[in-house]
Amino acid sequence: MQVRLETALTSEEYISQRAWETAKLEACPAHPGGARCGFAGHGTYERVEPAGAKVARYYCPTSHTTFSLLPDCLASRLSSTLKEVEDVVAAAEASPSQEQAAAKLRPDIVLPSAVRWLRRRLVPMRVALVALITWHGLEVAPRVAEVRASVATRGLGGLRDLGGAQLHALPPPLGLGPRQRPRSVRRKRTQQGTGTDPPAQSR
Repeated sequence: MQVRLETALTSEEYISQRAWETAKLEACPAHPGGARCGFAGHGTYERVEPAGAKVARYYCPTSHTTFSLLPDCLASRLSSTLKEVEDVVAAAEASPSQEQAAAKLRPDIVLPSAVRWLRRRLVPMRVALVALITWHGLEVAPRVAEVRASVATRGLGGLRDLGGAQLHALPPPLGLGPRQRPRSVRRKRTQQGTGTDPPAQSR
């Protein structure tokens, strides 16, 4: 389970200061009443991107749950910084089409793959922005450029301040909720196989 590590550090500062070494989670999120559950530090894990970034972890043996202290500068459940996601979404919003934005942002891969890469960032970010704006009654369009200008002085990292206790209801990479599962494909009715009809039963 991911838990927010509130910080104004950029990803570069987080890495250079090795901030995961001083990150602390004072109480077990699964037992806020202070029950003796054996809650303790559980080392760190290294992110793929940005290179060199690590995330502190804690473990509750009673609930069999690992808690990761995710800093505001890093995207949730995505190998990227939140600033990089913000820039990608802003570029898509300013582009005439998603296809053009994807081709410009990811010229190293074929266009269909680039579009899927873009939408994995764009779609959940739109959902999260609409939810935050609706919950707080903000008079701003759900676009990164407008949110940057009027709400979040620290960009999307600042939006985690706004999200507060609602972060686990918001989708990643901004929120700390679970990954969205693909919609299940409805089973098609099995058609009758080709061939001769069975013999008629005698009455």
